[in-house]
Amino acid sequence: MNKLKININDYPIFYPQPLPVRQTGLEGGCNPVKTGNICSFHSPKVPFRVPIFRYRGESGTNTVFHKKTFLLLIVSAFVFAAKAQPTIQGFSTGNPLLPGYFADPTIKKFGDWYYIYATADGVKLASGEPSVWVSRDLKNWSNYELDLQVPEGLTNCWAPDVVQGKDGRYYYFMGNCQFGCNIYGYVSDSPMGPFKPINEGKPVIPVGTAKEHLPALDAQFLVDDDGSVYSWFGTWCTSFKGMGFVKLNPENLSEIINSRFIPIAEIPLAFEAAYPLKYNGKYYLMYSAGDCRLSSYAVHYSVADKPEGPYTPGKNNPVLATNTDGTIDGPGHHSILQEGDKFYMVYHRHDNPHSTGGEFRQVCIDEMKFDAEGNILKVEAGHAGVQPLKTKNQPKNLALGAKAEASSFYHLVSRKTVYSQADYNYSYLPANAVDDNNGTLWRAASGALPQNLTLDLGKSTKIRRVATEFEYPSYYYQYKIEVSKDNKNWVVYSDKTNNRTSGCPMIDDNEMTGRYLRLTITGTQNAGMLAAVWNIRVYDKRIDLPPFANRESNVGPGTASTGSLLADFNAEKINDSAIPNTGTLGGHFEVVGELKTKTVEGIKAFELDGSNYLKLSVPAPASLDWNSAFTASVWVFNPEVAEGECLLAWNSRENMLQSSYAALMYGTAKFGAVAHGDWAVDLPYSPLPEKGKWHHIAVTFDGLLENVYVDGELNNQQPIYLFVKAADILIGASGEPNENLTGFISRAQLFDKALSPGEIKSLMQQSKPDKK
Repeated sequence: MNKLKININDYPIFYPQPLPVRQTGLEGGCNPVKTGNICSFHSPKVPFRVPIFRYRGESGTNTVFHKKTFLLLIVSAFVFAAKAQPTIQGFSTGNPLLPGYFADPTIKKFGDWYYIYATADGVKLASGEPSVWVSRDLKNWSNYELDLQVPEGLTNCWAPDVVQGKDGRYYYFMGNCQFGCNIYGYVSDSPMGPFKPINEGKPVIPVGTAKEHLPALDAQFLVDDDGSVYSWFGTWCTSFKGMGFVKLNPENLSEIINSRFIPIAEIPLAFEAAYPLKYNGKYYLMYSAGDCRLSSYAVHYSVADKPEGPYTPGKNNPVLATNTDGTIDGPGHHSILQEGDKFYMVYHRHDNPHSTGGEFRQVCIDEMKFDAEGNILKVEAGHAGVQPLKTKNQPKNLALGAKAEASSFYHLVSRKTVYSQADYNYSYLPANAVDDNNGTLWRAASGALPQNLTLDLGKSTKIRRVATEFEYPSYYYQYKIEVSKDNKNWVVYSDKTNNRTSGCPMIDDNEMTGRYLRLTITGTQNAGMLAAVWNIRVYDKRIDLPPFANRESNVGPGTASTGSLLADFNAEKINDSAIPNTGTLGGHFEVVGELKTKTVEGIKAFELDGSNYLKLSVPAPASLDWNSAFTASVWVFNPEVAEGECLLAWNSRENMLQSSYAALMYGTAKFGAVAHGDWAVDLPYSPLPEKGKWHHIAVTFDGLLENVYVDGELNNQQPIYLFVKAADILIGASGEPNENLTGFISRAQLFDKALSPGEIKSLMQQSKPDKK
């Protein structure tokens, strides 16, 4: 047996927990407390060669290293990690409070239950399904979809708040900007819904209330001691120079009695996310400043003697802000929970590592304190969170810290973005699913299914409940759970391979005995969703669950990739009849406008004059929907480079929101390389391909990382998650006339798989047009 030993004091990284060595294919580990800072690695099965991580990005694919070079690899990885974007890993952390991507949390306590209403983040500019989280102890939470009768055409519910009216019913308010930035209201006999519209479905607080054109978003409500009801609202407050305030009729909560515009001088730097709090007879108007997508986001407050003000800026601002290492990044848009004489701030922060777009946020909780003069002290934000308020009868999680292995895991290696402090170098390890940490995730290496996660519980034990928290609580996953005593012979514990119900956690009850447990993910609601789990917990006891259930979905499941070349246009094949598609989709390319060909520098090409383009007679397949992998490749000659001209598009622009669109471009703008419907996630060239030359331009996407190549070399890249809808395949056009190409294309190809860097080089050579 070959063994390597490393003294971690010799290297700049200190790991406070065992290193995840077993995910490399080795056995052994590194625990400074138990081993005196000596780490041992060995491979009993492979005497002199050990398999290392599968890298994604510039590093290539599977690599096998000799024993001597393994030591160098480990040391290099330590040094690189010291420069990479910081992340937090640890067992049983209290923050994030919830698994999944949620923002703008409003926490409430009705009866014995805690409720968190939040914006569903991580989807199309925070456009996920409205839902609510419920808990009895602030530790164990369950997520349920809300039955909400929103106006037809609305697809998001931003920054919700819920208040109990004098009639005892529950009033849900949310913002939306699709028909103007308005606040809509709903009512139910239960805090869980179903909710029906009030005010005949018309906005309760319309855009322009308190000041012309002021967006009515991020409304928070306060029921005062005398029963009066007030609301504060607004976003882009720095541009509008203030925030809105209204007093509402408590009899119906939809009639505005009076309003006031609170000037920015009273709430310096305010951008959005008002939160009112009454404490010792004073009115505290808390709010968020900065950009919610970036590290500048922070919580401030001002104080007044009356709800409408005037307000005086408070001391200690900002009271919540990004920490020095960036692991608590962009915290804000909060609410407050009071329990006795204690106050807790519930807020969102960015995920770790930080996702592109800044709208993959997670909910956290920390205690908030006042000094003797009533000033809010700076919140000591951390990863520990707060202790559960009730822990009675909570069974032990038998999977906590268990040995975990998986069919694959994703190792993200990417250049720095505006959302990160440094380059990305992060592994979504199997061990992340058994650390009871809502901020760490096991994620498979690709969207290929099935994928499995296997736990070794250490000894044979009774298994009566398995609780699984998948990456997206609002979308369903199809899966099965098996149990084994010897890791060889498996018995089905629960079969949900036909599941169409979302939820978090997904609960599977049975009664079996075994040492090993295997979760196999076989399908997802949307195409290209990677198999991913925040936490999987195993119990030998059951406790009562909230008495609610989600309805089955009639959407999906997502279509698997064919892994093929779908569309292939070759200018050499242009003749007087139809232009054939030699890709697997078949069909032919229809010319919209005039068919023109020209030989440019000896290469025959389709000439585009800004009014003509090609459209495949067969639409793009469902295997390119949502987050599916793809590669788009074009040989192009561009005489003059404009702001953004489209080379190849294959999905819909309808209701285009952040990351709901993808098109290969050629231009100088932020969306010059790849357009995604929002500058915050668009990708430019770096550097711009030179005009007046033939170039091979390609983009690949594997479900998490987007790479742009120019002439076979990596030009730019970013981590990203997509939510697209396959549509017509267009060459030289995007559907937006001002993005039509003026130039020449000799070859265009579209795959429903991600090609590796080596495959891109080969494709460039294979598809290179012949000179005449």
